[in-house]
Amino acid sequence: MHILFADDEKNLQELMRSELPRMGYTVTVCPDGLTAVAALEKEPFDCLLVDLDMPGMNGIDVIGKARELRPEIEAVVMTGKPSQETAIAALRHQAFDYLTKPCRLADIAGLLGRVAERRQTKRQLAALQHRLKRAEGDCKMVGNGAAMEAVRNLIAKVAPTESSVLIRGETGCGKELVARAIHDSSLRAEQPMVAINCGALPENLIESELFGHCKGAFTGADAARTGLFEVADGGTIFLDEIGELPLAMQAKLLRVLETGDIRRLGDNQTVNVNVRVVCATHRDLEKMVEDGTFREDLMFRINTFEIHVPALRERTEDILPLASHLLCRHRTDGSSEHLFTPEAIAELKSHQWPGNVRELANVIEHAAILCDSLPIGTEHLPRHFGRRQLRKELRDSEPMTLRDMEMLAIERALARHDGNKPAVAEELGVSLKTLYNKINSAEEKKLAS
Repeated sequence: MHILFADDEKNLQELMRSELPRMGYTVTVCPDGLTAVAALEKEPFDCLLVDLDMPGMNGIDVIGKARELRPEIEAVVMTGKPSQETAIAALRHQAFDYLTKPCRLADIAGLLGRVAERRQTKRQLAALQHRLKRAEGDCKMVGNGAAMEAVRNLIAKVAPTESSVLIRGETGCGKELVARAIHDSSLRAEQPMVAINCGALPENLIESELFGHCKGAFTGADAARTGLFEVADGGTIFLDEIGELPLAMQAKLLRVLETGDIRRLGDNQTVNVNVRVVCATHRDLEKMVEDGTFREDLMFRINTFEIHVPALRERTEDILPLASHLLCRHRTDGSSEHLFTPEAIAELKSHQWPGNVRELANVIEHAAILCDSLPIGTEHLPRHFGRRQLRKELRDSEPMTLRDMEMLAIERALARHDGNKPAVAEELGVSLKTLYNKINSAEEKKLAS
């Protein structure tokens, strides 16, 4: 850290000039407040260590000026005349700490160590926020067709309310993007939004993930854990693929949605949370209610307001704008009018997009990596892409049962994702549990034969 030390005592000036570098810091020493402010105007400092009583400008005024010039600076007040008033004044100016003279070098070293830790934590938080923003991607909803305009209108109507929302649509069509748009346009926009993929949670850990647990609540619970509902308190919780929740968990979720009370596993006390619930599914919940695999009362509870997100094949006019938008995430070296050749555009528009926008994003990323210079041509599209290739493969293959075709799709998806089963489950639009069951069933069939 680069430290600015301001004090009118010469012996302390010399002490800090010699000792702070030994602690691993660089230091600029000033004999009064005015000199310190002049130094702040010339160069950035990480920490301000300032005496409270100095001629010309006191320490509190120096901190105030430092906050104007360097808002991120950490300030520590030193004084030989401690009082409640000066302590309150320092706190009002967000001073990190308050030292009473005479103080030991060990105390100063310990305090500066805590300042360094706090600055490191702030840097890590900023890095995490940057990574989160990149991971979430651009929340802009691309597409000017009538279908997407209808979705935007529904978002605008429901976002300012506290109503629960059920988002329906095929896998990969952008349901989470709609959920984020609802949150960002709501009164809870400054509070957290927590997204949970219910289909990806292991069945034996769902309750712990959602509601948390106490230490020792079950084997392996070596420490207490805060559930995701508590993390989302004050904000929005997005339950993606809610149709994958087991019936027992549906009953517990219904109680939480009705009362706002959660109970950690192993705890007798309840905690009240204030969350807005947005759910999404690609499943036919009404059919699941008829089959007894989804609770009717839960469906009514989450379906106060419904938004249907159209599949990409239902809004072909948005394919090229979406492709251009996605390509600009990876490439900035082409004109906006010449990103794709006419042949590539024809291929993109004629494809049925069973994986919707997620499939389009993967195709565009593949093409952006393969293409040395824009525009993107058909030769840059993935080998498995396009109806022409699909027709050729089916024509050249032997007759297959539906189960064989299903396993062929799974095997090719596993190859594309280098064996990453969660990614394969997402692409194929099934839960991870279903994918494992199908793979295990195929292996048992092979062993039996």
